Amino acid sequence: MDNTTIMWIVVGIVVVILVALLAWFFARRSRTAAEKRHQDDQAEAAELRREAQHERVAVQEREASAAKLDAEARLEQAEADRKAAEAARLQQEAQERSARVGESRAEVEEQLRRADELDPEHQGSTGTVHIHEPGSEGRPPEHRADAPADTHDSDQAEGEGRHRS
Repeated sequence: MDNTTIMWIVVGIVVVILVALLAWFFARRSRTAAEKRHQDDQAEAAELRREAQHERVAVQEREASAAKLDAEARLEQAEADRKAAEAARLQQEAQERSARVGESRAEVEEQLRRADELDPEHQGSTGTVHIHEPGSEGRPPEHRADAPADTHDSDQAEGEGRHRS
């Protein structure tokens, strides 16, 4: 072998070593860059998870607040319904009492009318004052609620006291 061939063999070996070193360097650099990208991605993912967790807590708090508000609204609605039912019951009771009072008033008026028919000279002597009802304008004053208090005495003193029905 001559010198030229040996020189070319050495140059070839050096080139192969240089190519191998360059390949190793670029592979290492690429691997380091990939690891760095991977670490960056992991850091970004961890940050996203922290933010998501924080948002999850905030969303859960808003959900709890909304649920609490909904429960309060339902309680208030139930209370309003209860009050409406109570008001309806009281109104019904008032109507029933009013009807009974009307019946009782009619019975009392009928008793007084019969008493006046049986004893016309004794009208108003018991001090009973009749309740003013529509249509009672034609009755003597002692049978009306708006009658003056001394009307009863003057009627008895004069001997008048006849009741006209």
